[in-house]
Amino acid sequence: MARLHVFADEAGNFDFRRHPNVSNFYIICTVTMTDCAKPAALLTDLKRQLAWEKAPVRDSFHCTDDAQATRDRVFETILGCEFGVQATVMEKAKANPSIRKTDAAFYGHGWLYHLRHGLRDEIFFADELHITAASVRTKKEQVAFADAVRDVVRETVDGPAVRTSFWQCATDPCLQLADYCTWAIQRKWEKGDARSYDLIRDRVTYHYDLFARGKTLYF
Repeated sequence: MARLHVFADEAGNFDFRRHPNVSNFYIICTVTMTDCAKPAALLTDLKRQLAWEKAPVRDSFHCTDDAQATRDRVFETILGCEFGVQATVMEKAKANPSIRKTDAAFYGHGWLYHLRHGLRDEIFFADELHITAASVRTKKEQVAFADAVRDVVRETVDGPAVRTSFWQCATDPCLQLADYCTWAIQRKWEKGDARSYDLIRDRVTYHYDLFARGKTLYF
């Protein structure tokens, strides 16, 4: 029985305006793997080793907050694992107001395309599919977003048995791996800095700008 694990994270916010502290893009990123044990063990071992070296390390890895020296070690570690990366990028200024009436609607729209296209080939060969998404939202928002993802899964996934989970990133090393890949993709789009993206480039199986053909800017 082939079980595919999908670890999902997002980058960006739901603020639709031009402002220095507002992201230009909203990015859905997934990391797919059939073996969770190796990355979990390697990242846990790395955390213990960094602690032994008296390097700055917290209870979990989070790319935005980690020191660059820690990032280098984490990227080096995860590249010893087998995984694929898929990303759907949405330029928020090109998002028609009709698809962003609510945050959950916008989130669900992105997931619809990501599941249909970004994960299509991976899902095709899976007997079982477990989607675990990083969640740092309020309980009410978690319910709304979980419902949006489940609705999309019901619409698009025909075949494998499906489970969805929303967990804190700190609770699962594989979500931390997804966080690192998401950060690398976000840096490429928001800052034009592809140094970290280049490290995972050969793992990227899907990287799509959803509104690339759009010409209208709504703000």
